[in-house]
Amino acid sequence: MADQTPYLAPVFPDAALAENPSQRCPVVLLLDVSASMAGARISELNQGLQAFKDSLGDDPLAKKRVDLALVTFGAKVEVVHEFSTVDAWNPAPLVAEGNTPMGEGIRKALEILQARKDQYRAAGLTPYYRPWVFLITDGEPTDDWLPAAKLVHTGHTANAFLFFAVGVQDANKDILRQICPPGRDPVNLKGLAYRELFLWLSSSMKSVSRSRPEDKVVLENPAAPGGWAMT
Repeated sequence: MADQTPYLAPVFPDAALAENPSQRCPVVLLLDVSASMAGARISELNQGLQAFKDSLGDDPLAKKRVDLALVTFGAKVEVVHEFSTVDAWNPAPLVAEGNTPMGEGIRKALEILQARKDQYRAAGLTPYYRPWVFLITDGEPTDDWLPAAKLVHTGHTANAFLFFAVGVQDANKDILRQICPPGRDPVNLKGLAYRELFLWLSSSMKSVSRSRPEDKVVLENPAAPGGWAMT
């Protein structure tokens, strides 16, 4: 049975606001760590996360503005890392085990995102950049995913966040297409190009950080020659 305990957001400390009152760009990485990710897949994913941290950490503006959280779903759904700037994130190796409770994972990601936006408003950190929810999976949900898909579509229509889905090798693309909002199909990862994917994500976050919250940022095409996505 899914955990029905309400998510309680941590209190945003006043000291952190005083030190860094920058506008925030919240990003939730929603990662499949089910048993099918064992071996090379989880190893490459862990290396990609480290490359993401290192790349973002090299950008002074992104370090202040990108607000990162990490949610995994496998043996359980877990908030592995609460929202913070990248300098406060030290990626611990992820372990692959269990089923694929993707529906619960999506709901948890959207829960913590809403809680974080409430914190921004309470702390006077508005406007903020449109949040990103970035899902990576190599399988298909083993739980009821339809309510989560409805939440994704509703949030997308309300411009509450941008939702991206990346399918790795054996991922069920038909289900991912139904989860994704209209006009934003899932993208297929080329082999195990996790590092390239996360470097693209870092570059995208840097571009967003240099813009204004109301600006529309043109992202690099991940399926371009040398990119991480398959067409």
